[in-house]
Amino acid sequence: MHESIFKLWGLFLGTIIGILPIMNPLAAAPTFLAITTGDSEARRIEQVRKACVYVVFILSGSLLCGSFVMNFFGISIPGLRIAGGIIVAGIGMRMLSPNRPEGTRNRKAHQEALAKNDVSFSPLAMPILGGPGSISVTIGFASLATSWLHYVAIILGICVVALACYLFLRLAIRMNGVLGPTGISAMTQIMGLLLMCMGVQFVVNGAVSIATDPEILKTIRDVFFVSGATTQ
Repeated sequence: MHESIFKLWGLFLGTIIGILPIMNPLAAAPTFLAITTGDSEARRIEQVRKACVYVVFILSGSLLCGSFVMNFFGISIPGLRIAGGIIVAGIGMRMLSPNRPEGTRNRKAHQEALAKNDVSFSPLAMPILGGPGSISVTIGFASLATSWLHYVAIILGICVVALACYLFLRLAIRMNGVLGPTGISAMTQIMGLLLMCMGVQFVVNGAVSIATDPEILKTIRDVFFVSGATTQ
């Protein structure tokens, strides 16, 4: 009983810790302010609220359907972890660069958003908040769920992350005035370092899982044994 509750809490907290730095509402705040230039405060709040609801549906759908998609295409969990780790580490590396130019995706999203009346789903919910990094991590958590309660714990974690993004983006204008560009840049680089560490750890975990997989080890032994017997 205690072990089950401990795992539920672990999945809940792990989801928050794993997804929130990747969504990084701190880094998304300047883009959000830019694509809603000229909108009233009420309109901005409405856009943020809708975007966070969309994020919950995007990540929950990835959680519930991700395993089916992986099995259909023959993608293993270690492979997903390695791919997700590379994506997450790449995002962190871009955030760490102090003089980095705005990415092509952000520039394109900014230009397209300025021509839209509603930016809540695209580009705010996806890809600014619910991008490939957070989707990859969410699918990775699906491999840890063995009962419907585990899925509920992960979805609750997703809801908490979305709520945190909503609250932060609501305060984005005030924080922008208090922290200024330098403060936001410093916080973004700190988050980037954390993301790089997480990404590298995902890759290491995936590589270790492959290296210690009994079926893979058996295949390697069979190959070498057959090769050695044939040579003799």
